[in-house]
Amino acid sequence: MQQIVFLDRDTIPSQITLPRPAFAHQWQEYPATRPAQVVERLQQATIAITNKVVLNADTLRQLPQLRMVAIAATGTNNVDLDYCREHGIVVSNIRGYATGSVPEHVIAMLFALRRSLFAYHQDIQAGVWQEKQQFCFFTHPIGDVAGSTLGIIGSGSLGQAVARLASAIGMNVIFAERKAASECREGYLPFAQVLKEADAITLHCPLSEETTDLIAAPELAQMKPGSLLINTGRGGLVNEADLVAALQSGHLGGAGCDVFTAEPAEPSNPLLAHADLPNLLLTPHVAWGADSAIQALANQLTENLEAFVAGHPRNRV
Repeated sequence: MQQIVFLDRDTIPSQITLPRPAFAHQWQEYPATRPAQVVERLQQATIAITNKVVLNADTLRQLPQLRMVAIAATGTNNVDLDYCREHGIVVSNIRGYATGSVPEHVIAMLFALRRSLFAYHQDIQAGVWQEKQQFCFFTHPIGDVAGSTLGIIGSGSLGQAVARLASAIGMNVIFAERKAASECREGYLPFAQVLKEADAITLHCPLSEETTDLIAAPELAQMKPGSLLINTGRGGLVNEADLVAALQSGHLGGAGCDVFTAEPAEPSNPLLAHADLPNLLLTPHVAWGADSAIQALANQLTENLEAFVAGHPRNRV
Protein backbone atom coordinates (compact mmCIF):
# COMPACT_ATOMS: atom_id res chain seq x y z
CA MET A 1 0.00 0.00 0.00
CA GLN A 2 1.34 3.41 -0.98
CA GLN A 3 1.90 5.96 1.78
CA ILE A 4 1.17 9.42 0.36
CA VAL A 5 2.04 12.63 2.19
CA PHE A 6 1.07 16.07 0.84
CA LEU A 7 3.37 18.57 2.55
CA ASP A 8 1.64 21.84 1.65
CA ARG A 9 -2.02 21.19 0.83
CA ASP A 10 -2.96 24.84 1.41
CA THR A 11 -1.21 25.75 -1.84
CA ILE A 12 -4.36 24.38 -3.48
CA PRO A 13 -7.45 26.43 -2.51
CA SER A 14 -10.07 24.66 -0.42
CA GLN A 15 -12.77 25.04 -3.08
CA ILE A 16 -10.76 22.87 -5.47
CA THR A 17 -11.49 19.14 -5.41
CA LEU A 18 -8.36 17.03 -5.15
CA PRO A 19 -9.30 13.56 -6.45
CA ARG A 20 -7.92 10.65 -4.47
CA PRO A 21 -6.02 8.05 -6.50
CA ALA A 22 -7.79 4.79 -7.34
CA PHE A 23 -5.04 2.49 -6.04
CA ALA A 24 -4.74 1.32 -2.44
CA HIS A 25 -3.13 4.00 -0.33
CA GLN A 26 -3.00 5.89 2.93
CA TRP A 27 -3.25 9.66 2.59
CA GLN A 28 -1.83 12.26 4.97
CA GLU A 29 -1.88 15.96 4.24
CA TYR A 30 -0.61 19.05 6.04
CA PRO A 31 -1.61 22.68 5.41
CA ALA A 32 2.08 23.65 5.36
CA THR A 33 5.40 22.14 6.39
CA ARG A 34 8.44 23.88 7.83
CA PRO A 35 11.93 22.65 6.83
CA ALA A 36 12.48 21.09 10.24
CA GLN A 37 9.31 19.00 9.89
CA VAL A 38 9.94 17.48 6.46
CA VAL A 39 11.94 14.38 7.42
CA GLU A 40 9.61 13.39 10.24
CA ARG A 41 6.50 13.79 8.12
CA LEU A 42 7.94 11.83 5.20
CA GLN A 43 9.66 9.09 7.20
CA GLN A 44 7.17 6.41 6.12
CA ALA A 45 6.12 7.98 2.84
CA THR A 46 6.53 6.20 -0.47
CA ILE A 47 5.10 9.20 -2.35
CA ALA A 48 5.68 12.81 -1.35
CA ILE A 49 3.61 15.64 -2.80
CA THR A 50 5.10 19.11 -2.62
CA ASN A 51 4.34 22.41 -4.25
CA LYS A 52 7.00 24.65 -2.73
CA VAL A 53 8.47 22.67 0.19
CA VAL A 54 12.17 22.07 -0.53
CA LEU A 55 13.42 18.50 -0.86
CA ASN A 56 17.21 18.74 -1.10
CA ALA A 57 19.77 15.96 -1.04
CA ASP A 58 20.33 16.17 2.73
CA THR A 59 16.61 15.66 3.28
CA LEU A 60 16.11 12.99 0.63
CA ARG A 61 18.92 10.75 1.87
CA GLN A 62 17.05 10.45 5.18
CA LEU A 63 13.95 9.04 3.43
CA PRO A 64 14.77 5.46 2.40
CA GLN A 65 11.12 4.56 1.70
CA LEU A 66 10.53 7.36 -0.77
CA ARG A 67 9.93 6.25 -4.35
CA MET A 68 8.23 9.26 -5.93
CA VAL A 69 8.10 13.02 -5.58
CA ALA A 70 4.98 14.51 -7.16
CA ILE A 71 5.44 18.24 -7.63
CA ALA A 72 2.09 20.03 -7.51
CA ALA A 73 3.38 22.73 -9.86
CA THR A 74 5.47 23.14 -12.99
CA GLY A 75 8.66 24.52 -11.40
CA THR A 76 11.15 21.92 -10.19
CA ASN A 77 13.83 24.06 -8.53
CA ASN A 78 12.66 23.01 -5.03
CA VAL A 79 13.65 19.36 -5.59
CA ASP A 80 17.18 17.98 -6.04
CA LEU A 81 16.61 16.28 -9.37
CA ASP A 82 20.16 14.93 -9.64
CA TYR A 83 19.86 13.10 -6.32
CA CYS A 84 16.50 11.67 -7.32
CA ARG A 85 17.82 10.38 -10.64
CA GLU A 86 20.86 8.81 -8.99
CA HIS A 87 18.73 7.03 -6.39
CA GLY A 88 15.79 5.92 -8.50
CA ILE A 89 13.24 8.38 -7.14
CA VAL A 90 10.72 9.31 -9.82
CA VAL A 91 9.89 13.02 -10.01
CA SER A 92 6.85 14.24 -11.92
CA ASN A 93 5.53 17.75 -12.34
CA ILE A 94 2.41 19.44 -13.71
CA ARG A 95 2.37 20.72 -17.27
CA GLY A 96 0.14 22.79 -19.50
CA TYR A 97 -2.56 23.40 -16.89
CA ALA A 98 -2.43 27.23 -16.80
CA THR A 99 -2.27 28.02 -20.51
CA GLY A 100 -5.44 30.06 -20.12
CA SER A 101 -4.87 31.66 -16.73
CA VAL A 102 -1.25 32.85 -17.04
CA PRO A 103 -1.57 34.46 -20.49
CA GLU A 104 -4.66 36.38 -19.39
CA HIS A 105 -2.75 37.65 -16.35
CA VAL A 106 0.16 38.74 -18.56
CA ILE A 107 -2.10 40.59 -20.97
CA ALA A 108 -4.03 42.17 -18.10
CA MET A 109 -0.77 43.50 -16.68
CA LEU A 110 0.28 44.80 -20.10
CA PHE A 111 -2.95 46.73 -20.53
CA ALA A 112 -2.90 48.07 -16.97
CA LEU A 113 0.68 49.33 -17.32
CA ARG A 114 0.52 50.63 -20.87
CA ARG A 115 -2.63 52.60 -20.09
CA SER A 116 -1.35 53.68 -16.62
CA LEU A 117 -4.49 52.40 -14.90
CA PHE A 118 -2.88 52.03 -11.49
CA ALA A 119 -1.23 55.45 -11.72
CA TYR A 120 -4.54 57.13 -12.53
CA HIS A 121 -6.23 55.26 -9.69
CA GLN A 122 -3.58 56.64 -7.31
CA ASP A 123 -4.09 60.17 -8.65
CA ILE A 124 -7.84 60.00 -8.12
CA GLN A 125 -7.27 58.84 -4.56
CA ALA A 126 -4.88 61.78 -4.05
CA GLY A 127 -7.46 64.35 -5.23
CA VAL A 128 -5.69 65.30 -8.46
CA TRP A 129 -8.98 65.38 -10.39
CA GLN A 130 -10.38 68.05 -8.12
CA GLU A 131 -7.16 70.04 -8.42
CA LYS A 132 -7.27 70.01 -12.23
CA GLN A 133 -10.90 71.20 -12.38
CA GLN A 134 -11.45 69.49 -15.76
CA PHE A 135 -13.67 66.62 -16.86
CA CYS A 136 -10.48 64.55 -17.34
CA PHE A 137 -6.76 64.93 -16.80
CA PHE A 138 -3.56 63.46 -18.26
CA THR A 139 -0.81 63.04 -15.69
CA HIS A 140 0.59 59.77 -17.08
CA PRO A 141 1.21 58.47 -20.59
CA ILE A 142 -1.44 56.27 -22.20
CA GLY A 143 -0.28 53.96 -24.96
CA ASP A 144 -1.79 51.34 -27.23
CA VAL A 145 -1.05 47.66 -26.82
CA ALA A 146 -2.20 46.79 -30.33
CA GLY A 147 0.58 47.36 -32.85
CA SER A 148 3.35 47.07 -30.25
CA THR A 149 5.98 44.32 -30.12
CA LEU A 150 6.00 41.68 -27.42
CA GLY A 151 9.26 39.84 -26.76
CA ILE A 152 8.78 36.42 -25.18
CA ILE A 153 11.60 34.71 -23.30
CA GLY A 154 10.66 31.05 -22.92
CA SER A 155 8.80 29.20 -25.66
CA GLY A 156 7.15 26.38 -23.75
CA SER A 157 3.39 25.91 -23.46
CA LEU A 158 2.93 29.15 -21.51
CA GLY A 159 5.12 31.24 -23.80
CA GLN A 160 3.28 29.87 -26.84
CA ALA A 161 -0.11 30.52 -25.23
CA VAL A 162 0.87 34.11 -24.45
CA ALA A 163 1.99 34.50 -28.06
CA ARG A 164 -1.40 33.37 -29.38
CA LEU A 165 -3.32 35.74 -27.12
CA ALA A 166 -0.97 38.65 -27.84
CA SER A 167 -1.30 38.08 -31.58
CA ALA A 168 -5.09 38.03 -31.24
CA ILE A 169 -5.07 41.55 -29.78
CA GLY A 170 -2.84 42.89 -32.52
CA MET A 171 0.64 42.60 -31.05
CA ASN A 172 3.71 41.65 -33.03
CA VAL A 173 5.32 38.69 -31.25
CA ILE A 174 9.02 37.79 -31.27
CA PHE A 175 10.75 34.97 -29.40
CA ALA A 176 14.20 35.30 -27.85
CA GLU A 177 16.86 32.66 -28.31
CA ARG A 178 18.63 31.50 -25.16
CA LYS A 179 20.91 34.18 -23.77
CA ALA A 180 24.16 32.28 -24.18
CA ALA A 181 23.33 30.69 -27.54
CA SER A 182 25.82 31.31 -30.37
CA GLU A 183 23.25 30.54 -33.06
CA CYS A 184 19.50 31.10 -33.36
CA ARG A 185 16.97 28.39 -34.03
CA GLU A 186 14.42 29.00 -36.74
CA GLY A 187 11.76 31.41 -35.50
CA TYR A 188 13.94 32.96 -32.81
CA LEU A 189 15.89 36.21 -32.61
CA PRO A 190 19.08 36.85 -30.61
CA PHE A 191 18.41 37.58 -26.96
CA ALA A 192 19.95 41.06 -27.09
CA GLN A 193 18.02 41.95 -30.22
CA VAL A 194 14.72 41.10 -28.59
CA LEU A 195 15.60 43.29 -25.62
CA LYS A 196 16.27 46.21 -27.96
CA GLU A 197 13.24 45.78 -30.24
CA ALA A 198 10.44 44.80 -27.90
CA ASP A 199 7.99 47.30 -26.41
CA ALA A 200 7.30 44.73 -23.70
CA ILE A 201 9.15 41.64 -22.47
CA THR A 202 7.45 38.71 -20.75
CA LEU A 203 9.34 35.89 -19.00
CA HIS A 204 8.27 32.24 -19.19
CA CYS A 205 11.48 30.28 -18.65
CA PRO A 206 12.45 28.05 -15.71
CA LEU A 207 14.74 29.23 -12.93
CA SER A 208 18.19 27.62 -12.97
CA GLU A 209 21.80 28.59 -12.41
CA GLU A 210 21.90 29.79 -16.01
CA THR A 211 18.74 31.92 -15.75
CA THR A 212 19.23 33.45 -12.30
CA ASP A 213 19.39 37.25 -12.77
CA LEU A 214 18.59 36.72 -16.44
CA ILE A 215 17.34 40.31 -16.41
CA ALA A 216 19.60 42.62 -14.40
CA ALA A 217 21.09 46.09 -14.88
CA PRO A 218 22.92 45.31 -18.17
CA GLU A 219 19.84 43.76 -19.76
CA LEU A 220 17.51 46.47 -18.47
CA ALA A 221 19.81 49.08 -19.99
CA GLN A 222 19.48 47.34 -23.37
CA MET A 223 15.70 47.42 -23.28
CA LYS A 224 13.88 50.05 -25.30
CA PRO A 225 13.24 53.25 -23.28
CA GLY A 226 9.69 53.22 -21.96
CA SER A 227 9.27 49.49 -22.45
CA LEU A 228 7.54 47.13 -20.02
CA LEU A 229 8.75 44.02 -18.21
CA ILE A 230 6.31 41.32 -17.08
CA ASN A 231 7.48 38.43 -14.88
CA THR A 232 5.04 35.63 -14.14
CA GLY A 233 7.80 33.00 -14.32
CA ARG A 234 10.10 32.90 -11.29
CA GLY A 235 11.26 35.76 -9.09
CA GLY A 236 14.95 34.92 -9.41
CA LEU A 237 14.87 35.57 -13.14
CA VAL A 238 14.96 39.31 -12.41
CA ASN A 239 17.31 41.28 -10.19
CA GLU A 240 14.69 43.11 -8.15
CA ALA A 241 16.91 45.98 -6.97
CA ASP A 242 18.05 46.65 -10.54
CA LEU A 243 14.44 46.59 -11.73
CA VAL A 244 13.38 49.20 -9.19
CA ALA A 245 16.33 51.40 -10.20
CA ALA A 246 15.29 51.18 -13.87
CA LEU A 247 11.74 52.20 -12.96
CA GLN A 248 12.90 55.09 -10.78
CA SER A 249 15.25 56.40 -13.45
CA GLY A 250 12.43 56.50 -15.98
CA HIS A 251 14.25 54.21 -18.42
CA LEU A 252 11.68 51.46 -17.97
CA GLY A 253 8.05 52.39 -18.58
CA GLY A 254 6.62 49.89 -16.14
CA ALA A 255 6.88 46.43 -14.63
CA GLY A 256 4.42 43.78 -13.57
CA CYS A 257 5.67 41.16 -11.11
CA ASP A 258 3.69 38.15 -9.98
CA VAL A 259 6.71 36.32 -8.58
CA PHE A 260 9.46 37.23 -6.11
CA THR A 261 12.87 35.88 -5.13
CA ALA A 262 11.42 34.76 -1.79
CA GLU A 263 7.73 34.08 -1.20
CA PRO A 264 6.09 35.48 0.76
CA ALA A 265 8.22 38.52 0.08
CA GLU A 266 9.86 40.21 3.05
CA PRO A 267 9.04 43.90 3.66
CA SER A 268 12.68 44.66 2.80
CA ASN A 269 12.26 43.25 -0.71
CA PRO A 270 12.96 46.15 -3.12
CA LEU A 271 9.67 45.58 -4.93
CA LEU A 272 7.61 45.76 -1.74
CA ALA A 273 9.64 48.66 -0.44
CA HIS A 274 8.70 50.62 -3.59
CA ALA A 275 5.20 49.22 -4.13
CA ASP A 276 3.83 52.78 -4.31
CA LEU A 277 5.57 53.44 -7.63
CA PRO A 278 2.83 54.31 -10.13
CA ASN A 279 4.39 52.11 -12.83
CA LEU A 280 4.92 49.00 -10.70
CA LEU A 281 2.14 46.39 -10.50
CA LEU A 282 2.51 43.55 -7.98
CA THR A 283 0.42 40.41 -7.49
CA PRO A 284 1.14 37.52 -5.05
CA HIS A 285 2.04 34.63 -7.39
CA VAL A 286 -1.54 34.18 -8.58
CA ALA A 287 -1.19 34.35 -12.37
CA TRP A 288 -1.76 30.60 -12.48
CA GLY A 289 -4.65 30.76 -10.05
CA ALA A 290 -7.90 30.69 -12.03
CA ASP A 291 -10.16 28.01 -10.52
CA SER A 292 -10.26 26.19 -13.86
CA ALA A 293 -6.47 26.05 -13.99
CA ILE A 294 -6.07 24.84 -10.41
CA GLN A 295 -8.68 22.12 -10.92
CA ALA A 296 -6.77 20.97 -13.99
CA LEU A 297 -3.60 20.92 -11.86
CA ALA A 298 -5.30 18.82 -9.17
CA ASN A 299 -6.65 16.35 -11.71
CA GLN A 300 -3.25 16.02 -13.38
CA LEU A 301 -1.54 15.52 -10.01
CA THR A 302 -3.73 12.49 -9.33
CA GLU A 303 -3.13 11.21 -12.86
CA ASN A 304 0.64 11.44 -12.24
CA LEU A 305 0.30 9.36 -9.07
CA GLU A 306 -1.80 6.71 -10.79
CA ALA A 307 0.55 6.47 -13.76
CA PHE A 308 3.53 5.97 -11.43
CA VAL A 309 1.85 3.18 -9.49
CA ALA A 310 0.73 1.57 -12.76
CA GLY A 311 4.38 1.38 -13.81
CA HIS A 312 4.46 4.02 -16.55
CA PRO A 313 5.32 7.36 -14.94
CA ARG A 314 4.23 10.47 -16.82
CA ASN A 315 5.52 14.05 -16.80
CA ARG A 316 8.90 12.88 -15.52
CA VAL A 317 11.59 15.51 -15.00
